[in-house]
Amino acid sequence: MSRSRTDGWTIALALLGAGSLVNGIWMLLDPPGWYVNLPAAVPDTGPLNEHFVRDIGSAFAVMGCALLMAAARTALRVPMLAAVSLFYVLHALVHVTDTVAGRLPASHWAIDAPGVYVPAAIMVALTWAASRRRGVS
Repeated sequence: MSRSRTDGWTIALALLGAGSLVNGIWMLLDPPGWYVNLPAAVPDTGPLNEHFVRDIGSAFAVMGCALLMAAARTALRVPMLAAVSLFYVLHALVHVTDTVAGRLPASHWAIDAPGVYVPAAIMVALTWAASRRRGVS
């Protein structure tokens, strides 16, 4: 069965991919600007390390490309979503362990929710839903 290129999955994945790609490009081109202007209290994690911000920016750029590929090619959705989900879950676990250990203030439970925990949950849910649509369980 042929699916329209403008179905809900395509639109959602394209938007998520574009967002990740834009974030990654921002991190690569302007680490100090990203560090102080991202509304996530990034300075709480320690002093600015431009190299490290660019490293993570590279990961976000790759994830953005993976999500854009998932938007464009139905057959790639599950593997691309799974790879992106793995990053988001591991990233969330780093934030959990840093907050539990006191390396981040307790306020980060709420600060990190919209940009770390919710995206991880959404990516896992999307991966699961895409795998169910393809008959993978």
